[in-house]
Amino acid sequence: MSKGAPKRRQEAEYMSDRESWQAARTRLMNRIHALLSARARAATGFLSSPEPRTTGVVARGRQLIAGNLMFAGHLVEAPGAMVWDLDPPDAAYMEDIQGFGWLDDLAAVGDVKARKVAQDWLWGWIARYGRGRGPGWSPELTGRRLIRWIHHALFILRAQDPEHAALFYRSLAQQAIFLGKRWHVSPPGLPRFEALTGLIYAGISLEGMERYAGPAARALGAECSRQVDAMGGLPTRNPEELLEVFTLLTWAQSALEEADLKPDPEHIAAITRIAPTLRALRHADGGLARFHGGGRGQEGRLDHALAVSGVKKRPADGLTMGYARLSGGRTSLVVDAAAPPSGKASYNAHASTLAFELTSGRRPLIVNCGSGAVFGRDWRRAGRATLSHTALCVDGYSSARLGKPERIGSSLRERLEDAPRNVPVQISNGVDGLRFEGGHDGYVATHGLTHARILELGFDGRSLEGEDLLMALEDGDKRTFDRRMDSLKLAGVPFQLRFHLHPDVDSAQDMGGQAVSMALRSGEMWVFRHEGGVELTLEPSVYLEKGRLRPRSCNQIVLSGRAMEYATRIRWSLAKARDTAIAIRDLAMDEAETDS
Repeated sequence: MSKGAPKRRQEAEYMSDRESWQAARTRLMNRIHALLSARARAATGFLSSPEPRTTGVVARGRQLIAGNLMFAGHLVEAPGAMVWDLDPPDAAYMEDIQGFGWLDDLAAVGDVKARKVAQDWLWGWIARYGRGRGPGWSPELTGRRLIRWIHHALFILRAQDPEHAALFYRSLAQQAIFLGKRWHVSPPGLPRFEALTGLIYAGISLEGMERYAGPAARALGAECSRQVDAMGGLPTRNPEELLEVFTLLTWAQSALEEADLKPDPEHIAAITRIAPTLRALRHADGGLARFHGGGRGQEGRLDHALAVSGVKKRPADGLTMGYARLSGGRTSLVVDAAAPPSGKASYNAHASTLAFELTSGRRPLIVNCGSGAVFGRDWRRAGRATLSHTALCVDGYSSARLGKPERIGSSLRERLEDAPRNVPVQISNGVDGLRFEGGHDGYVATHGLTHARILELGFDGRSLEGEDLLMALEDGDKRTFDRRMDSLKLAGVPFQLRFHLHPDVDSAQDMGGQAVSMALRSGEMWVFRHEGGVELTLEPSVYLEKGRLRPRSCNQIVLSGRAMEYATRIRWSLAKARDTAIAIRDLAMDEAETDS
């Protein structure tokens, strides 16, 4: 990529003119306070240095050292280049490098070459942006950056002369002062938790910044009270975001206690509420269910955060943050069983009501496509649609629609509109397993149809019986359905029932096209069958996940049919082949394991 003048143009484009007046004012005030903080008295050293709790990936660190810079789904090959001299492909790339998450990966390598890259890039940031200019001066990015700088201070400062150390401390103090003035304008949710955790770190670690520790700890407690509900959930219903918030809260608690300061009671109470919720949202393989913009979570982070918290409480019965979890034997199933987020909390939400994921042992089998945010706006929008989930889609419509794009910071975002609001759910013990029954009204306004789904997972985890129904229940619903039928010349309302398969699943149609066999890398065999009245096809799909340059190809099972009457029923089943052992020693290595 080119260097020099285009860099300034790219940064200007990052701060797009198409912002709301309020967002533009917030950005202007951030810039003013960043410039003013550059005049502040510098910190002279550390009062204490919290243990480095952020963990990186050695393989990614080695790629950075080699000049293969992969951020926000973009790969830039620039051996020996300063990351700040390159033109960022988009705003997400810029935010990724400004947050300094890459410092975790370089510290994970930990050798002389890794330290040299980390030092060059960090002091390069100070030279370019340290006077309060540039796109990195938002409270959430500043908080994220401060956490990494303080965590890895010993790694960074080794073999540095006093002049460079003084620049480092001065920049830390400047960023702390900026956060002290501006943390409150960060968006509620994860960004604000990042800002406050960074401010707590600065207050307990830096000489001269002690005045920030107490107010930041109290503000964090107040934010926990506002954002973490009584059941340990967030308004966004994003499992991975909940994990990130939980991780920050455990870091802040440990840092405060190590400095002989007491965390706010609401802070501790939030940790106690969140821990069992996260346990309910993870699959049998330890990864999180992928809903509403969230991924599986960084490898090992969930287990580590739960261990650090010390909270042993198990999940309560019923729904957890709007999800139902069924488990039997080595199999786990998680269903999106509540109305999607609304308002500002829905900027990353998906039209996934009644969608589910299923994992057998260490192997995901049925999945949702996931968030396409790292692959650009078109993929992001596609990933939010109902057809990208293991759910029923009527007439090509999603169960919720995307609203008008809004400028949020540097990005365009859409809220979910016309979403299901009536989502009745019941979980009970069936004859042979756990039984989930749910419904939603997402297609009532457009087609007069209520979607109901019944799932029964065997107690031994070897079978899943499913039933999906489309019903016109009320007289008004029947009239809506009749009008839709008339517009289709009585050909019936088309629907598709989709089951997205994980990329590691080897699938093929069997029994003359009436069944699909699926082989997992563990050696397990599963078979999908259905009852008549619909057409079964095996079609291409995609699996969207962070850390990759492009979507992964996979398959999806699709049951297609037409609703001709006021009630339509589709029955299907998913079961392990009879000759599959109850317990299999899963010795196959995952792709991520072989890469590292």
